[in-house]
Amino acid sequence: MFKPLPIAIGLRYTRAKRRNHFISFISVVSMIGLILGVTALITVLSVMNGFERELRERILGMASHATIQAFDGSLRDWDGLAQRVEHEDPRVLAVAPYVAGEAMLSAFGNISGALVRGIDPAAEQRVARIGEHMIRGSLEDLEAGAFRVVLGYELAAQLGIRVGDSVVLMAPQASVTPAGVLPRMRRFEVTGLFEVGMYEFDRGTAFIHLDDGRAVFQTGEGVTGLRLRLSDMMQAGVISRDVARSLDGMFRVSDWTQQHANLFRAIQMEKVVMFIILSLIVAVAAFNIVSTLVMLVTDKQSDIAILRTLGLKPSAVMLVFIVQGVIIGAVGVLLGVAGGVSLALNIDVVVPFIERMTGTQFLSADVYYINELPSELRLQDVLRISGLAFVLTLLATLFPAWRAARTRPAEALRYE
Repeated sequence: MFKPLPIAIGLRYTRAKRRNHFISFISVVSMIGLILGVTALITVLSVMNGFERELRERILGMASHATIQAFDGSLRDWDGLAQRVEHEDPRVLAVAPYVAGEAMLSAFGNISGALVRGIDPAAEQRVARIGEHMIRGSLEDLEAGAFRVVLGYELAAQLGIRVGDSVVLMAPQASVTPAGVLPRMRRFEVTGLFEVGMYEFDRGTAFIHLDDGRAVFQTGEGVTGLRLRLSDMMQAGVISRDVARSLDGMFRVSDWTQQHANLFRAIQMEKVVMFIILSLIVAVAAFNIVSTLVMLVTDKQSDIAILRTLGLKPSAVMLVFIVQGVIIGAVGVLLGVAGGVSLALNIDVVVPFIERMTGTQFLSADVYYINELPSELRLQDVLRISGLAFVLTLLATLFPAWRAARTRPAEALRYE
């Protein structure tokens, strides 16, 4: 009447009321453990993905996808090289030259070191998003020969200057004068401030025009390198290697993953560690399923013996209890996925609500640049977590089912 019979019996056992209410309680606890474990895993990994995305976007607001530099420190025929790279490889969307060097900035008795980058404002806008982070002025205010500078917000605060003030730039390249060898100094007008949201950049970076950078750092007609914007920044390593192989001469081509490898490697390691730690919650729930089914097998010992006497095979008896464990696991995993996805997609609503209820702020704007908890839900994470949880619950059913299959038909007579 019921086909297949083991599945029908397993479903009936799942729906039936337990004579031992403690077994029902353990079943509910197991399911709740699975729900919490899957929800926590999806939410935490989504938040860490959000942090990684925020860092990547802030870094790429300043850094380029890839950079071409000469081994001797200066690119001579950079204009022809830029046109060649941009036109030969369709994956290279834009190229911008730059001059970079370390210098000291001084104003109102304050002094600070900084990385000074000479840029072509029009070309720079094509390879980086620094213009989107301007809080005062514009990159277009940088003009050749005008000796203007755009500073990071933290750097300007350290020097105690505002837009319209002047700052003295001292380059390490020296000038020979009748009084001796003196450092090269030039007064620049501050025409803009930017704030990327990363202290490393906001505290130690300044922009001047490309021609002014050549004059200050004495590079002549050459530049320090070329910054590239690629069609797919996640394939920056592959594209950079292809570009390097296509160039004739001694050039060093690096991408953003190499320049910030330690940071993103640390984030990846944290994600792996958090995945392993939170997976233990799912493992604990799986152990609860083992205890639930073991007690259920003991409770149904007489029923199993009768079924074996009626001719039910040991493999079919195993399937009866596997079905029950799979149902508990499937319901727990599905509810956990629903909860995790809902929480990850609404983390920007849930966290402020908790902050208002508790009167605390998780990410203070005075301490952290990111004052909102970011989240990025990825389908592969959801599939990986749900798959892991379901496999653990399936494995957890094997021992109780095997124990039930060992029941011999003759034991039914003893019970009667």
